[in-house]
Amino acid sequence: MGVTEGDKGGEPGRRRYDSPIRREQAALTRRRIVDAGTALVRELPSWDWQGLTFAAVAARASVGTRTVYRHFPTERDLHGAIIAKLQQEAGGAVYEGLALGDVARVTARMHGSVGSYAITQWGADVPLQPALAEVDAHRREALSHAVEQVAGAWPAADQAMAAAVLDVLWNLPAYERLRTAWKLEGAAATTAITWAIRIIEEAIRSGRLPSDGEARGLPASIPLTAWVPPRLRPRPRAAAQWLKRQWLRGQWLRGQWLAGRRSAPPSPGS
Repeated sequence: MGVTEGDKGGEPGRRRYDSPIRREQAALTRRRIVDAGTALVRELPSWDWQGLTFAAVAARASVGTRTVYRHFPTERDLHGAIIAKLQQEAGGAVYEGLALGDVARVTARMHGSVGSYAITQWGADVPLQPALAEVDAHRREALSHAVEQVAGAWPAADQAMAAAVLDVLWNLPAYERLRTAWKLEGAAATTAITWAIRIIEEAIRSGRLPSDGEARGLPASIPLTAWVPPRLRPRPRAAAQWLKRQWLRGQWLRGQWLAGRRSAPPSPGS
């Protein structure tokens, strides 16, 4: 039984506003608002949330605009709750603790949810709405961290290039391009993109930097780390040390060979 104002010396019989029933009703109202916003997002013709206003969501949820404000003080708060709901429906939050090996799986899961939206063209630009821009930045940060966890010894520029390419493949415009320009079925487009992601993942794990190859004066198809034993490729620092030892050994052997040639007697008939 809830505490009354009469129990505290106030007006007898007047109940407090934080009773369990009121809290449950507030939670149901909040859920209805978020569900209404989620439904509106799925009907948008593009990934532009400028029309996802308090008034639009209130009308869809059949509540007053002030009720929406009571649960979400700012539009960013409202959009953030809707994003969390969409991520939950797509299989849970996808950025927290993201590892390099998760990227292909999460991308495929995201592609699987595309059919539930009315959007016909996914833009590649960074979104302007604060909540969407925050999600975009969060994804880029998660990808950068996933690359750093495996290739922390790489130069920062190489880490950024690897994470950026993963972001391009993860983002939906790449999927849309395969569907529209190349006429691939949804499953085939997802297979192609996750195949490319796994190739990049393997390159990162084996220490093949984006700047390898032509940038080092070598054929692009034979990166320097191709000579490193497979067991050392996932460890860039150990691989670099191994390459240095091999180079020093080669220099020593070359010196021994040259010294032998200088001290050897001339061969008969020379």
